[in-house]
Formats: sequence, C-alpha cells, structure tokens
Amino acid sequence: MNDQYLKKLDRITAILTQLQSRPLVKARDLAEKFDVSIRTIYRDVKTLENAGIPIVGEAGSGYSLMEGYKLPPVMFTKEEVLSFITAEKLMKKFLHESLGNHYQTAMEKVRSVLKFSDRNLIGHIEKQIDVFDYHPKTEDRTRNIIPLILESIAEKKQITIQYETADSVVSERVIEVVGVFFEFNYWYIMAFCTLRNDFRQFRADRILKILKTDQPFLQEYGQINDYRQAPGGNKTRVRLLVNKAIIGHLTNSKIYYGLTGEIERDNGVEMIFETDWIKEGFPRWLITFADHAEILEPESLRDSLEQLMAGISKKITV
Repeated sequence: MNDQYLKKLDRITAILTQLQSRPLVKARDLAEKFDVSIRTIYRDVKTLENAGIPIVGEAGSGYSLMEGYKLPPVMFTKEEVLSFITAEKLMKKFLHESLGNHYQTAMEKVRSVLKFSDRNLIGHIEKQIDVFDYHPKTEDRTRNIIPLILESIAEKKQITIQYETADSVVSERVIEVVGVFFEFNYWYIMAFCTLRNDFRQFRADRILKILKTDQPFLQEYGQINDYRQAPGGNKTRVRLLVNKAIIGHLTNSKIYYGLTGEIERDNGVEMIFETDWIKEGFPRWLITFADHAEILEPESLRDSLEQLMAGISKKITV
C-alpha cells in the first residue's frame, strides 16, 4: 500500500468526518483544507458515493449527508485523545463559568465513545496536566450573558442591554452582536450599536441587564476579526524602532494595536502599524515600553507621548 493511497484514504476519511459534523460542506473549502485541487475533491466525494454513503448536493454548491443517515461513532487517534485532555484542562480555566458545565457535558459524551484503552490513557495522564496563574475576572451577574449572546448571534436577533461605562454612566442600548472575544482577562462583545449607528465593544461584566428580542438583524456581518478596529476609520501609519530584547514581551499586544510588518535592523526591529487609536490607545500602550523604543513616524505620536508623560510627571510631583 503506497503513501499516495494512504494519503487519499486519510483525506476521504477526513471528508466524511466533515460531512458528519457540518450541515453543508463546499468543495472549495475542502480543497483549501487538504491542499489539493477541487477536481481531486470531486473524485473523493464520488468514491464515498460509490461506497454507499448517501451524499446530497453537487459540485459548485456544496455537499451534505442525507437527512437521517447515521454513521458509527468516529474513532479517535491516540494523539487526538491526548489533545482532548489538554484542551479540557485549558477550557475549565479559560471558558466563561456559564459555559463550563456545557463543555464538561460535551467532553463526557466524547469520553463515552472512546475505546477502553483510550479511556484508560486519560485516567493515567489527566492528573499530570494543569493550568496555573490564570485569574479571569468574572462576576455572578455575567454568568448567563455569554450563552444568551451566542444565541442572538446564531438566531441573528437583536438584544437590549443596560450598560454601565467605566465612569459609571448607565444607558440602554439595542445591539446586533457580531461576536465575542476574550482579552486581558475580560470577555468582550463586538456589536453594532443602533443608538450610535456604529460598531462598539462592550465589556461583558459591565452589562447590568440583557434581553433577547424577536427583532432580526438589520444587516449581515462578517467575521469578528473584521471589526476589531472600527471599520472605515482613518488609520495612521506608525513606525517604531524597538529594542530586540523586549520584542518577545509584545507578542500579543502588537497584533492588537495594528501591527502590519516587522523589519529586522542592525540596531533593533522596525515595527510598522496601521492604527486608528493614535490619539489615546496607542500612546498609552507605547508608554509601557517607551524607554526601549524610538518613534520614527508620525511626529504627532511623539507629541502625544510627550504630553502624556508630562501629565503623569505633573501628578507625581504634586
């Protein structure tokens, strides 16, 4: 049995798994996933059909399994089983408390279809994995917020929230949620705010009340990463020359602040950003490592940083 045949067998098995787990699978997506041509995917689907798998659909639209058709439980590899254990440990710490019980129930179902040897493997190794120094900031009032938010995304229904800002101003908002994300120990909601007629971020723990409505979304939305910075905003190009010694400490935050490229220089790393937070957010982030960075452009960022530092110095010396 040659390698080419084994690769095809693995790919066909993986395609069948995709068909079991999704309502519709497109040939183009499968081709990208497995790094093969679309014609190869067509042939693989034909192979499954010839083997008696009732696949509905055709080239160009998408494929799905016939309604009501059931397949035996999927068998997991040892590597996949080990990844489940690690993911379970991480998710218990990382998931919002309101979703934790659902995840645990799902994992119990996964365990139930494992081979005895794999269940035994889990019993031996799960106590050897843990996640330390993780302290998510959650409160009792946020426990039911994330599940309701996810429901509103799935059903494309507006929700009404009572939101408290950082300076304790409370307002009523009607929002259409694009997605949720976790960052800097808080859950955030990215949504279109009908009051502001623009996209806004809302911190979940600042939502005092929440109610899902029957009003459908007024527009379609893309993926959450398309909206992490205000769409259509006027972005400013920023170039910094940063000491190589601290680059490793900026791994996550540099992406958040709009990193578009890095160029290694003899005297440091030139970091290039496109940001619409040039007046407030960016200079406040830059001040945390300003003694290891040189502003190459724009001049306005240098002015903003100097003003910010002068204000801090004034408060310290008073």
